[in-house]
Amino acid sequence: MSVPERIAVLAFDGISPFHLSVPCLVFGENRAELGVPGWPLAVCSERRGPLRSSAGFSLQPTHGLRTLEAAGLVIVPSWRDTTERPPEAVLRALRRAHERGARLVGLCLGAFVLAEAGLLDGRPATTHWAWAEEFARRYPRVRLQPEVLYVDDGDIVTSAGTSASLDCCLHLLRQWVGAAAANRVARRLVVAPHRAGGQAQFVDAPLPASRRGGRMAALLEWIEAHLAEPIDLDTLAARAAMSRRHFTRRFREATGTTVWQWVLQRRVARARALLEASELGIEGVAAEAGFGSAVALRKAFVASVGQPPAGYRAAFRGRVDSAVTRRE
Repeated sequence: MSVPERIAVLAFDGISPFHLSVPCLVFGENRAELGVPGWPLAVCSERRGPLRSSAGFSLQPTHGLRTLEAAGLVIVPSWRDTTERPPEAVLRALRRAHERGARLVGLCLGAFVLAEAGLLDGRPATTHWAWAEEFARRYPRVRLQPEVLYVDDGDIVTSAGTSASLDCCLHLLRQWVGAAAANRVARRLVVAPHRAGGQAQFVDAPLPASRRGGRMAALLEWIEAHLAEPIDLDTLAARAAMSRRHFTRRFREATGTTVWQWVLQRRVARARALLEASELGIEGVAAEAGFGSAVALRKAFVASVGQPPAGYRAAFRGRVDSAVTRRE
């Protein structure tokens, strides 16, 4: 996707200051020292006059919907009430912007606004998990993906709630300025630079907080340190000083999954980290992550992440490396 010349963010009465601030913070500030220039960013609203925020203070946008229609990237940062239909003037402006070729982004409940405008029909999208059932019921023609942090469908992008808006905006920034510069911005904002994996984003949760500590936690740390080695159930049970049957039951109680599902998850996570940060080839990544072969790595990676390892590496680093893809 091309870099937009101007970005427009829709503001409305009752807007959350946090949701409004996310795109302004990521895109609106000039960070030339980090390799990110900043873009002309306009906060637009349907009507003139001050808007009340959900935090009790007011803000005064200086741009109207005409500016929104002319922008190259249009962001709807949320919406005040999922049961309230947005004003027709807003929906019309979004349709016009899209028809003109703008890229549209619906952050959190902003997906409801794009869906109400008819722009998500037949397309994949996501929204805040707490409103996912309502979204699916109201917009059955949208291919809802409630388990992901964001969905990039080319000219329309949607994100899950709150902090996922930051993930989504950093994803867009990564496409424009590359992974290195986007990571520098993330570091400046003190947020994770990348919590995504193609179109199957997930956040690693090695062990529930209530289960940390004790014998099982120590065993999980041992697994993490030995992922590159063969791991068998009898060895793990012996290290935990339990019978095989008792160990498998206790493991599921502690982690919510089976031993092999857990090991596979951690090996995929290790492979992701190596693909993001190392220069190892695919065979080397497979060996270090405990898959044994590039074929086994690719099968597990596609099933878990939604794309092959080389494609993930290229997407994460903000480039297309066709040579690596062919070798895989």
